[in-house]
Amino acid sequence: MKLEQHQTQGAPTVKDRVVVRVPASTANLGPGFDSLGMALSLFSWVDLRPSTPEEGTTVTLLGDQVEGVATDKTNLVYVVAQEVFARAGVKLPELHITLRSDIPLTRGLGSSASAIVGALFAANELIGSPFTVDELFQMATAEENHPDNVGASLFGGIIAAAWDGTRAEAVRLNPPEALEALVVIPEFELSTKKARTILPQQLSLKDAVFNVSHSSLLTAALATGRLDLLRHAMRDKLHQPYRASLVPGMDAILRDAADHGALGAVLSGAGPTLLLLADSGSSDREEMVRFVTDAMAAEGISVTTQWLLPWPHGPEAVVLDSDDPKFELELSELLPVPAAAEVVR
Repeated sequence: MKLEQHQTQGAPTVKDRVVVRVPASTANLGPGFDSLGMALSLFSWVDLRPSTPEEGTTVTLLGDQVEGVATDKTNLVYVVAQEVFARAGVKLPELHITLRSDIPLTRGLGSSASAIVGALFAANELIGSPFTVDELFQMATAEENHPDNVGASLFGGIIAAAWDGTRAEAVRLNPPEALEALVVIPEFELSTKKARTILPQQLSLKDAVFNVSHSSLLTAALATGRLDLLRHAMRDKLHQPYRASLVPGMDAILRDAADHGALGAVLSGAGPTLLLLADSGSSDREEMVRFVTDAMAAEGISVTTQWLLPWPHGPEAVVLDSDDPKFELELSELLPVPAAAEVVR
C-alpha cells in the first residue's frame, strides 16, 4: 500500500511502518516526588502502520503484560498518536497498532509513561519527525501530569525535572557506572490514583525542608557517583510514610534494606513495586533477594524479583518502507531486548 494517499497538501511524508522500543522507568527515588526519575532495562514496544478506511483500526496485543489493554480507538497509544497527527496537520484516522510490553501494568514501573512516550515517538517518526524531542517531552508531561517517568523514558539515564503546569524542564544525568537495581514486584496492582488520594494536602515546614534537602543531596550524590550517600539521601517524608499502609512489608524493607546489602530502598513511583539500589561491585545479591522475599512473605505477599540496570538510552526506532525485506518481521525481532540489558536479569 502506498501511503501518499494519506497526505494533505504540504504535510510531511508518511512512512509505511515504525517500530519503537521504550525503556521502563522508576520515579521519585524516595524524596524526589514528581521530580526525579530513572530509566530501567525493561522495555515496551509500539508498532504503528497506517491503515485504510476498509481495514479500519486494529490493535494487536503481544504478551501477558498488556492483557486487558483496550483494543479499540480508546487505546492510549491510538489517542496519543492522533494528538501528534492533529498537531502536525496530518490525517491518519485508521492505524494498525501492535503493542508488546515486558513492563507490568499498574506496578509503579512507568507502564503508562512508556506507552505515552512510545506513542509520541512512533507517531512523530511515522510522519517524518516534525517535532523536536523537547516538544515531545512537553506533550508527554502534559499527558502524564508529571515529568519524571516520561522524562526518564524519553531521555534515558537519570532525570531531574520540574513542571509548572505549562512547561517542563529536565536535566539528564549519566547513571553511576556501578549502580544496579533490584525490583520487588508484589502480586497485586495499585493504581496511581489510589496512591495519590492517600497523600495529605499539607505538610509541616519541617517535613518540607527534610524532603528538599534530601532530594538535593540525592541528586548531587547520583551526579557525582557518591553511592555511599544513598542510604541517607533516599529518605522521604512526603509520600512513602503515607503509602506504606497500601504495601504491607514496605516499612521493614525501606528501614532495613541497607543492613542486607542494599545502598538504599524506595517505593518505585506510586508502587506497589519496591526498588533497592545496589553496587555491582560490592552488594550481596543473594542476601538482598532473600531479605525482601522473606519480608514480604511475612506479610503473606508473594513477589517477583528482577535485577535491572539503569538504562542510558531513550526510545530507539526502526523505520521501514513496505518493500524492505524486514518489513514483515515481528517488532521484537526488529528491536530485540538489548544484550546489555540481559546481563543482570
